[in-house]
Parts: sequence; C-alpha cells; structure tokens
Amino acid sequence: MADRVLVIGSGGREHALAWKLAQSPHVKQVLVAPGNAGTANNGKISNSAVLVSNHTILAQFCKDHNIGLVVVGQEALLGAGIVDDLMSAGVRCFGPSAKAAQLETNTSFAKAFLDCHRIPTARWKAFANPQEACSYITSTDFPALVIKASGQAARKEIIVAASKEEACRAVQEILQDKVFGEAGETVVIEELLEGEELSCLCFTDGVTVAPMPLVQAHKRLMDGDQGPNTGGMGAYCPAPQISEALLEKIKDSILQHIVDGLRQEGATYVGVLQTGLMRTKDDVKILNFNCHFGDPQCQVILPLLKNDFYEVIQATIDGKLCSCMPAWSENRTAVSVVMASEGYPGDYAKGMEVTGLPQAKELGVKVFHAGTTLQDDKVVTDGGRVLTVTAIKEDLMSALEEASKGVAAIRFKGAIYRKDIGYRAIAFLQQSVGLIHGDASVDTIASSALINQSEPPTAAGSRSGSHGELGGSTDLFDLKASGYDDPILVSRTKGIGTKLQIAQMCKKHDTIGQDLVAMCVNDILAQGAEPLFFLNYFACGKLDAEVSQAVIAGIAEACKKAGCALLGRETVEMPGMYSPGEYDLAGFAVGAVERGQMFLQLARVAEGDVIIGLASSGIHSHGFSLVRKILLMSSLHYLSPVPGGCGDQPLGELLLTPTKIYSKALLPVLRSGHVKAFAPITGGGLLESIPRILPESLSVILDAYNWRIPEIFSWLQTEGNLSEEEMARTFNCGIGAVLMADQELAQQVLKAVQRHEEAWLIGDIVASHTGSSHVKVKNLLKALQLNRSQFLQNAADVDSHLHVEPQKSKVKVAVLISGTGTNLAALIAYAKEPASCAQIVLVISNKSGVEELRNAARAGIPTRVVDHKLYGSRSEFDCTIDRVLEEFSVELICLAGFMRILSSAFIRKWNGKILNICPSLLPSVKGGNAHKQVLQAGVKVTGCTVHFVLEEANPGAIILQEPVSVNTHDTEETLLERVKEAECRAFPIALQLVASGVVRLGADGKTCWKQATQSLTHHEKQDWVSSTTKL
Repeated sequence: MADRVLVIGSGGREHALAWKLAQSPHVKQVLVAPGNAGTANNGKISNSAVLVSNHTILAQFCKDHNIGLVVVGQEALLGAGIVDDLMSAGVRCFGPSAKAAQLETNTSFAKAFLDCHRIPTARWKAFANPQEACSYITSTDFPALVIKASGQAARKEIIVAASKEEACRAVQEILQDKVFGEAGETVVIEELLEGEELSCLCFTDGVTVAPMPLVQAHKRLMDGDQGPNTGGMGAYCPAPQISEALLEKIKDSILQHIVDGLRQEGATYVGVLQTGLMRTKDDVKILNFNCHFGDPQCQVILPLLKNDFYEVIQATIDGKLCSCMPAWSENRTAVSVVMASEGYPGDYAKGMEVTGLPQAKELGVKVFHAGTTLQDDKVVTDGGRVLTVTAIKEDLMSALEEASKGVAAIRFKGAIYRKDIGYRAIAFLQQSVGLIHGDASVDTIASSALINQSEPPTAAGSRSGSHGELGGSTDLFDLKASGYDDPILVSRTKGIGTKLQIAQMCKKHDTIGQDLVAMCVNDILAQGAEPLFFLNYFACGKLDAEVSQAVIAGIAEACKKAGCALLGRETVEMPGMYSPGEYDLAGFAVGAVERGQMFLQLARVAEGDVIIGLASSGIHSHGFSLVRKILLMSSLHYLSPVPGGCGDQPLGELLLTPTKIYSKALLPVLRSGHVKAFAPITGGGLLESIPRILPESLSVILDAYNWRIPEIFSWLQTEGNLSEEEMARTFNCGIGAVLMADQELAQQVLKAVQRHEEAWLIGDIVASHTGSSHVKVKNLLKALQLNRSQFLQNAADVDSHLHVEPQKSKVKVAVLISGTGTNLAALIAYAKEPASCAQIVLVISNKSGVEELRNAARAGIPTRVVDHKLYGSRSEFDCTIDRVLEEFSVELICLAGFMRILSSAFIRKWNGKILNICPSLLPSVKGGNAHKQVLQAGVKVTGCTVHFVLEEANPGAIILQEPVSVNTHDTEETLLERVKEAECRAFPIALQLVASGVVRLGADGKTCWKQATQSLTHHEKQDWVSSTTKL
C-alpha cells in the first residue's frame, strides 16, 4: 500500500524533497507543512496547515491522516526533538535525534566533539565574557576573525571580520547587545581559514555512511563573491576540484569518524549529515554542520539521485542503508541559481507577482519555490530567497547556460541573482585543460625522498656494478665490475595487467611489486642471463604516499630476491588519466650472459629429452581476466574466505600470491651446461609457453598426475566450467617454469633444482606429427574434475567473428525481477566485462526486500520497487514501470524471473526490446512444470530458450537455445539445477547478440541475424556460443 508522506518546511529545500519523494511509486501523496506556492496542489503534492511546533498535535495528525513518514527540513525542529517525539509516538520520522543534532544547534558542542575525536577543524575557543574574548582575538598568532553565536538562531549570520578591531566589535554586539538573543549567550571565535569551501553530504543510518557528490554553494550575494553573506545564492554539483580519492578519504577519515564518534557517545546519527569543508593547502578541515539537506544544496543534488528516494530514506531509518546504497547520475552536472528579493538579506518587499514560470518549465529547467505564496491564483513573492532554478546537463558550462536561460524567463520586480555560479569550477577545469594540453601535461613528482623512505638499503646499489648513488638524471651500471668478459645484454619490459586491478580492489599493494620484477627477471633467465638491474615506472592520477611506498618497497624486496639492483624509478601524477585509487606499473630489467652461454638454441633440444617442472606459487600473473570473470559469476568476492581446501585466507589474498622469482635458485643450474632450455609459464599457459623453446619438429607430452596442482586451479575450473584446453592455455596449472634436459642427466638436474624449489619430472619430448598440438597434457581432465566448457568466453568472441563494428556506447539494459531472478548475477557479471555491449542501468522488482535487489545495489546498479499490489490494473502497473524505464533511458529489457504478465500495450511499445528466458526448448515444451513434462515424456534432451517477448508466441522469435542432457536418474530437482546453470550461460550470450546488433527482431516477428552471417547455417551460429556442447 502506498504511503502518505509529510515534509515539514516552506523553502526551496522542502519543495525539492517533496518533488523527489513524489516520484516514488511507494508514495501516494506528499503533504508539505506549511509549504509554498510550488507545493500547492501540484500533482501528488499539496500543502497542509498542521501546527508543526506542537509535536503532540503533529503526531496525532499523522495517525489520523495515515502519514507513514515525516521528513523534517527545518533545523530548529530537529534541535527541539521532533524526531525523538514522533518516533516515540510511533510515527516514522527521518532525521537525527536532538542529541545528535547538537552538531548543528550548538557550535561549542560541535567544536569540542571535533577536537575530542581529532577531526581537523579551525582553531577556536568559546567565551561568555566579551573582555576575555577580545583579549583572545588580539593575542592569537593566527587570524581569529570568525565570530559565531553558539546557537542555531544566528548560524547563518556568521560574522567574518576584516580586522581584529571589527571582530571585537562583533563580540560586543553578540554578548552585550544581545543582537541574537539567547543564542548569543556564548560566542565561538575561530581561525579564519583560506582555501576552497565545499559541502559534503551523506546519508547515514548510524553505522553505514553513503556520501553524496560534492557540492559548492555560493554564499555571497553578488558576483565574484562580493557583498554580504546569505543562506546561499546558488550551487553546482558535482564539484570537480576534489578527486574521488580525496572524497574517499573524506568519507573514511571525516564522515565515518563523525558517525562512529556520535554512536560511541550514545547519540546515534540517522539521517542526512552535511559538513561544510575548507580545503586548505595543508588539509581538509570542517567549518560547520547541517543536520539535514542544506539549501540550495538539496535543490542541486537530489535531481542527480538515481535511486528511489523514499526507499533510501526507509533503509536509512531501518539501519539497512548498506542494502540500498544511493547511486548518482554519471556524466551529469546540476547547477542551481537562486532568485532573491531586492534588499535581501536585509529588509525586502513582498507580494511581487512572479511571471514566466511556464516558459521556464518549457526550457526543461526545474524551478523550486521558496519564498512564494498564492494570491488570487497568482504566484507572488513572500520571502528573501524566492526561487531556485536548477538545470541538469552533460557538463558544467551547458548546465550553467541552461539555468541562466531559465532565470531569464522568470520575472518579478527587483529580482536579484548571481550570473557566475560555478566560476571556481570553470576556472579549475580550464586550468586542468591547460595542464593536459600545454607543456606541463604530466607532473613528474620529485619523489626520491618518498622512495628512499620506503626502500630497504639493499635495494639500490645492492650488487657490484650499480652506480645509482652518483646522482644526476641517469642511472649507471658498470658491466666490467660485474665480472663479464664478453657479455650479451638481455632486456625485458613488462606490465602486470588485470592482477593489478585486483590488488587495487583488495587494497593490498605490498606484493604486486614482486610480480612485476618476477615477470621480467624470469623471462631474462630464458636466455640463461643473470639479472643485473631493474627500473620501474609508477603512474597515478593522484599520489597516495602510503600506497606508493608499499608498492616500491615490494619492488625493492623482489630485486633483492632476484639478485639485481633497483637502479632507477619514475613516479608520475597524471590528473584525469586514472580513476581514484587506480595506478599503473611497468618494469624494465636488464641482464647479461656470456656470448657462448646463451640459451634458446632450439637445435640443442632433441627427441627423448625430459621435461622438469618447477612448482608455481599459484596463478602467478597471467589469466586474471578470466579469474575476475569467474569470480563475478560466483557468489564470492575478494574478501570471502577461500573455497574449501584452498587455504584459510581471504580469496583475494590467495589470488594475489606473488609470482615466484627463479633466478637465484636456477642460475647455477642453468650455467652447469646440463640444461638445454628454460621457459617460464606465462601468457598462454602450458600450451603456448613451452613451444617457445621447442623446434617445429618436436612436441611435448605432459602427465598432470606427475605434479601437485594447487586447489585454486580446481576451484577455478569447476566454478568457471572451463575446458581442459582453456585451463592449459590460460593458467600454469601448478607449473611455474620448465627445464629441458637430456634423459641421462635429468635426475641430476632435478636434484640440483630440488635443493631450492619443489620440482618434478613431468613429461617427455617426442616427435611432432603434422597437425597435432606441440603440447599435450594428459589426465588434466581428471585432475581438475572438468564439467564442461564455459560459454561466456565464446560469447565475448562473437563480435570479432562477425566483424561487428565497436559500439560507441553500451546499450542500456533494465532487468525485471520478482525476487527469483536467478539469472541476474550472470547478467551483471557479463555486463561488467570489457567485451560486453550492454550496461545494466536499472533493476526493477515488483517485490521489496528481495536478495536480488541487494545484489544489484552491491554491484552499484540503481534499483526500484514497483509493487503490483498498489495498482488497480495491470496497465496502471505497466505504465509506472514504463515511466521508470524512460527515466533511466533504458533500451533493452531482460525478464529474469519476473512473475507478472505484461500488458499488450507495454509489449507493443517495447517490441523487439524485451528478452525472456524459458526453462525448456521451445516450442517442443511449453507452459509450466517443464521439467516434469520432460521426465514424464521420456525426453532425452531439454534445455533453455532465450526469446523475444511478443504479444503472441512465435517460434521464430527464438534468439538462442542451450540443450541439456536428461540423465536416467534425473529428478525434477536435479534437472532444474542443471537447466539453471544453462540459463546463466545462455542469457548473457543472447543479450550480447542483441545488444551488439548481431540479432534483432524482424518485422515478421522472427529473429534476424546480421547480414554477414546469412550464409552460415543455424548449426554454425550455435557453434559460436556452444562449440563444445555434446549430447
């Protein structure tokens, strides 16, 4: 049943709150008390004259009128305990308790709280005696020029004095003349901070903190930040001056710290918390608090919220914010311009007619009313700040231009407004463009001190020949000092790839450096070369000293293990090139080998030679794109305990086990003359790494029973449904490197290796036959317990097979569920893959509180609940869904366990855009109980079908079918599980086919394939996505 909601207040903030709440299908009506002209009889929104200052009367009003939720906009009521009183009376109310609201209502309390919890703020002191206060102002060694009355009544009238004399006069007016009444019993005198002032808001349920995009408000009355202070003359969001990395730091070090501190003090904070921040040259410091949405911050930020606002509020009140995390529009900027009465913030006239509102609406801007009222059916001014005009566009300049057009369309006598909202951000962006396109495109950081702090003394200059200590802009190495007579230099450059992304997600940076060094050094060993020195390159958008120190320390330690010098390093900041928390690494190693001792002489390897395998430490550094895909498809995440048998550490930590460095252990063996060839197992796994050291006439036969395969590979194979070839071509499967030796010397070489590394005799070299693979791995199927090939990898290759043109942007997809959408996880995982042509932008459920909604929220996907029980007809229900789909610009719909029948009108509108999956092979098996029908009929093959949804069923609308064998001992339950697995493979593939344009619905209601495939048979098309299916 839809709720009635009461919003308390009369400003632009309250209009924005009501406007956003009215968009929710859960909300039947929004009452605003007392409201303004904009909230009077505006669709679902209307005004109420209820007396909000008497909480007892208000509580009874809410019960009498079935008010399910109260949202408080005014700070005075929060300080008066309205939330405490209403909640005690059984009325749900959104906002903090009076105790928690002291952050705003009591400046002395707020400052003391910040100091107690060591949260950065301006230096300050509170006084009740004017003489003592003036003495403090004149004696401090910092500009103590900010004067605040320690109460809410004067909070917006903060005095920023131009001199110490002016500050003293302000103290006299507040403490002696009582210009702010009781709120001026004490004053707080603060240091005047210099820097960029911003507003950082968040939702919090007292435990979880969900930050909103940063806002910058303009408080001065006139352009250029001139004139008196006001409540706010405009704002824009998001503020580009603060990086995502710094925002994350603000969340963890400030917002979360505040919420945790209040909870520890017995004042759990529930609601919206707004912090005024000053970004100084040294740090980010807190200026003040709002215990609710600020004004105009609310008007500029709520239009960017993609979630159902009502759902977010309810989750916050219930302490379940983590399951309904807000999502915000990307690549969109909002600008709000406030139109005020002449004379504001001083005395101003009222009753001036406001015109042009319909014209502004036609321009596409949103006008939020503040100081307005209705007089003879006309909108007239009734306050200082009259209207807020908000525009949302792709970028700041476009939004500002649109908002300016909206303001120009509106008229009332004496209207004043600023024309430079966002000027600081514009200057910042122009400066950034100049940095990117000018001479200073990359800021090379003077990070020697940073690196030297984190680098062990054994790193640089740790071997003979290195001269890193000589200084200058180059690094030197003396080969003669290293003892070489006639050396050949061998070099290798490598990056890390997807494993680096996993390290960043797990925030584990201390081992990734060893991977970088190992990949370079092990490749050098393939030539029999000794690694001499290593250089690294570290690039990021914004340097995080702690992260870079961990990475470089890991590189230094790895160089020590490899026996080479860390000779050179480069650390660079490239703003805008990397996302927050991202960085990239590259390594360059140089080794040497005497001219007569070089390896990779293929003629030395002969039939009958033996393969010695060295144990890997795990996955090493290749195959992580597939690892990441498998993990996304599973129910696990990087912090999950590892699957049974694989260890007792977090899964992410196990996956990040660093690559083994073999140089110190193997160099004496390689130089003994008994080894013919050496190859690390790298990209391409066993099947592609070993042939690099084989003549064309020879092949290798390995037996997987001859070595120990770590459990992680068995889990990957099972979880990913990987084939034998995929495992052997992607992963090292427990073998980190191989040696080739004469059969007679094999045992001697093996024993020499086993002194340092775990190793086995794993195979033989045989003559190669035409057309056969150069590497065959016996018994890998049994060792890894293969089930069947994985389908999503084949689907990702469809585009290249068809020569599909890359899409400029991904197709926006909505998934409709009813709580049993068992394919949702597979669709989400597929959509996150780089090769995917689809982006899931919305998940809609007709049931609230289902686990799939939480899964979508955890994946950062906006969710909506449209409860069918709240609607009188199917068409009304479908119209609401349609409106939500249009709001998110959805282009394709996937029905994943959606249990409602869609109306004909809805299907016609979305013709060719709705995909559904059926747990049977249409058209042979239809209707419910498909598995029961199959078993009763004795059918040998069943499966699933992905098809376009039409008004009337048409077998020609089938996109993809995946068969599933029916076993003799199958029950409905066992068959159901196997068909579900098939659905999770088939649905993402079908979505890829449609989103990429390979498949579409024709005018005749039948599936059409892209022209390039018309000459292929249906069987060949199926082979692209199910090449290994055998029935």
